[in-house]
Amino acid sequence: MKITVFIGIATSVAAMVIAAGCGSSANGSAYSSGSYGAAAVASAHRATGATRVGVASSRLGRIVVDSKGHTLYLFEKDKNRRSACYGPCATYWPPLLTHGKPVARAGAKQSLLGTTRRANGSQQVTYAGHPLYRFALDRKPGQTSGEGLQDFGGGWDAVSPAGKKVESDG
Repeated sequence: MKITVFIGIATSVAAMVIAAGCGSSANGSAYSSGSYGAAAVASAHRATGATRVGVASSRLGRIVVDSKGHTLYLFEKDKNRRSACYGPCATYWPPLLTHGKPVARAGAKQSLLGTTRRANGSQQVTYAGHPLYRFALDRKPGQTSGEGLQDFGGGWDAVSPAGKKVESDG
């Protein structure tokens, strides 16, 4: 009887672990869907914590995006590859963090990717020396609601694949 109960519990736990592994994760990737090999790459990404940066088309043209296709922005107030966005600023403009060397995907240039250490010790991804941020009100891939805003003492602009700020005409 004890063996039957143990096997039943072990089977249930294994099923939950497998189901959790098949679901999306907080750092899931738009790049992880696809062929058999892509699953191994996605798994390696989760294991190393490396953040992926790619390029996508938007109403602003081609822009740098995170692994989920969300627009990445630079903050004009940042100086010398250091973030000037903390506290409430980082609530509205969450920094793009990594736990490993960032990886260039789909049009981004690996040579332009880097990191900078934030005040709390975390590593923020940089592109062409600009610390990268998301905008909290961009809820779907392709949204560029933060473009051109003047918040927290500086301007916010999407980033081009060349590492320059993208400025909208309107």
